[in-house]
Amino acid sequence: QVQLVESGGGLVQAGGSLRLSCAASGRTVSSYAMAWFRQAPGKEREFVATIRWSGGIIYETYYSDSVKGRLTISRDNAKNTVYLQLNSLNPEDTAVYSCAAARYSGTAYYLPASYGYWGQGTQVTVSS
Repeated sequence: QVQLVESGGGLVQAGGSLRLSCAASGRTVSSYAMAWFRQAPGKEREFVATIRWSGGIIYETYYSDSVKGRLTISRDNAKNTVYLQLNSLNPEDTAVYSCAAARYSGTAYYLPASYGYWGQGTQVTVSS
């Protein structure tokens, strides 16, 4: 079993930045696909970004078009932790951000159903 705990959310003004962390425990997740999703009030859960092992020391990343260029996903395998750096935030980024993990996410990496482990989420609120 993998347990995921997010942290780093909060209230920030438009244009500001935050760094979210997702600490994993229970298993080493260096070979797992790790992802961030977000859910705004009244909306469906939305894919944000993923980072996954593609062999050797190479990790590949994918981003949703809505956040590409503003958000960066990264991981520190020594700390069993994944990060999401959020820059140039705007009120439309307000949501609960959740971390997810899977042994293998495949081509449907953007679907919540591709992940079997989830954190409880952390709230990000961007004021205008």
